[in-house]
Amino acid sequence: MAGCACGFVRAVLAFLLAPALVTLLVAPARGRGGRGHGDWDAAELLPPLPPRENAALVARFVTNVCDWGALATISTQEGVRGRPFADVLSLSDGPPGKGSGVPYFYLSPLQQSVGNLQENPYATLTMSLAETSFCRKYGFDPQSPLCAHIILSGTVIKVSETEMDVAKNSLFIRHPEMKTWPSSHNWFFAKLNITNIWVLDYFGGPKIVTPAEYYNATSQ
Repeated sequence: MAGCACGFVRAVLAFLLAPALVTLLVAPARGRGGRGHGDWDAAELLPPLPPRENAALVARFVTNVCDWGALATISTQEGVRGRPFADVLSLSDGPPGKGSGVPYFYLSPLQQSVGNLQENPYATLTMSLAETSFCRKYGFDPQSPLCAHIILSGTVIKVSETEMDVAKNSLFIRHPEMKTWPSSHNWFFAKLNITNIWVLDYFGGPKIVTPAEYYNATSQ
């Protein structure tokens, strides 16, 4: 009898919770903003990959369609000082299809990576199309070179007053949740000042792209 009662209760709970779960699964992610706010996840929204022979344009494409990346810094933490330290950070180079190529961040001194950067501003950022529907659509494993990813190295610096609005608009249009983050965390806008670029989008090793080639790349 107890087993039957438990089964009945589970069935009733499943029936009551089903509508809420469906709503949660199909609703746009609040942090991403859904359609119109940089949500490239839907296959019909993601533009086609540029020609792979144009490595600079591929790099710009990956930067624009990705809205987070793994940033590696040199740790200042006790026990791992001097060792590589990677963390996932939200980022944006601008509105979908209209990116500047500059990866902007919204950072807080409370973050471990920021503590590392205050002592050593050098960092390396990687972004991958595994974040999007592209690699799933074609069945590419995230580690496969066909699932294009890029590696950007340089220094992370605070943006200047003249660049503040650009950084703010770039990030908030892709990550509207940031507007509600607690001001007590002393958030500030920063960017990666790129000095080195590697593009891995096909077999045969990474392609090296200069910052000038990267920023001058256009789809025209």
